[in-house]
Formats: sequence, C-alpha cells, structure tokens
Amino acid sequence: MSDLASNASRAASEIAQATAAVDPAAFDRLVTALANARRIALTGAGREGLMMRALAMRLYHLGLDAHVVGEMTCPPLGPGDLLFASAGPGDLSTITALVDTANRAGADTVCLTAQPEGPTSRAAGAIFHLPAQTMASDRGAGVSTILPMGSVFEGAMFLVFELVVLALRDRIGADSEAMRSRHTNLE
Repeated sequence: MSDLASNASRAASEIAQATAAVDPAAFDRLVTALANARRIALTGAGREGLMMRALAMRLYHLGLDAHVVGEMTCPPLGPGDLLFASAGPGDLSTITALVDTANRAGADTVCLTAQPEGPTSRAAGAIFHLPAQTMASDRGAGVSTILPMGSVFEGAMFLVFELVVLALRDRIGADSEAMRSRHTNLE
C-alpha cells in the first residue's frame, strides 16, 4: 500500500509542478479570450481531446456557448468566435488543419501546447504554453516522471481547466446553482 501512496503523491506533485509553471499572464489571457468569445469550439486528439471535452462541458455549465469540434451540433466559427485547440506535442496535422480553417473563417485561435515552437502551435493566433511532458518528450535523458507518455500534460490540463473555470465563474458572475441548473437530467 505504501507504493500506492508514494506513487500517488509523486504523480500529483508532477501535475502540480506543471500547473504551477504556467505563466499567470498567459492564464489571464486565456480566461479573457474564453470570456469574450461569442462562441467557443474546443478540440484535441486522444486523451487531450477528452480533457478538452471536459472543459467544454464546464464552459457550457457556466452558460457559455461552447461546443466540441466533430459533434453534430458544433456550429460554424467566424469573427468573434474562438477555436481552443490542444496540440501537446506541438505538431498534430489534424489539429493544424482545424486551426487553419478557423483562421481563414476569421475566428480567433488558441493552441494549448507543451511545444510552442511546433507547427500547430505556430499556426494559432495565440499560444497557451503548459510546460509538461508529452509523448513528444517522454524518452531520453532528463525524463524523470513516474507517469507514462503524456499523462503529466493531460493531468495538468485537467487541473488548469478547473482553475480556468473558477476564474471564469468569478469573472462572469456565475454561481454554483446556475451551473448546476445546466447539468443534464438525462443520466
């Protein structure tokens, strides 16, 4: 049992360290972009995509017009809208194509990434740097995380997103009861 507690402590510490390394000014810019967007579409691949879906749900609970790219109900984007895309390793061809499409439509684009110099990151209008290990950096010298592949990045995404929700809640004046009222009853 001590291995479980020790591993849990180390994993949580790694996720907390990645989250704490986020630039507070970049965090505020992301919160502002989300708060000011007319409509928000979120996308990511694999487990990153799951974290983006989780954020989309909470943005909806806050009363924002949030959608997941690829779902039938995702509307078109244009001026005043925001595509928030995750590309942890900095280069995901499908995400780059979506960023390019949103840019051409006049929407704002933000790329969440651990690799700000990657092609997907550079294609976006803004970059939100989350300095954490991804599959692009999980091998070789200097790798010291207990978690496999991109798990630190994905875990830090969850934690950062919960902090974004708290900041948005305060900024837009939402409360827990209003959020709860938007939760589905079809479970």
